[in-house]
Amino acid sequence: MADPANASAVPTKEVDVEALHSLVMQSLDDDQAVEMVTIPLAGKSSIADHMVIASGRSSRQVASMANKLADKIKQQFGKIVRIEGLPVADWVLIDADDVIVHLFRPEVRTFYNLERMWAFGDESASKAASAPSA
Repeated sequence: MADPANASAVPTKEVDVEALHSLVMQSLDDDQAVEMVTIPLAGKSSIADHMVIASGRSSRQVASMANKLADKIKQQFGKIVRIEGLPVADWVLIDADDVIVHLFRPEVRTFYNLERMWAFGDESASKAASAPSA
């Protein structure tokens, strides 16, 4: 009989996280989300392994994408996600534990600029790369 204490949970968790992340990206793509960005957080933050940021063209589309995504995660993984901001749907947060999803209307996304906030110094590297050499 195998000893469950010796079984490594890390590979299974990583496969599940990647499958969850893949489902999120595919669902948003299917629903015609705009400007999808994924930010890897593993090793940088303990809140999640991935953060996905995307826009919808209207509050109605943002709410629809959030509801469909929550349903797909429940069907595929048996996981009930936490959702914030659905009644107004200017900005909806979907917390699926290892993958956090932010859905915005475009002008709200511009205001909060989460990509810049979570850049972890990547922005300075991209500025340096685009700067003309002397």
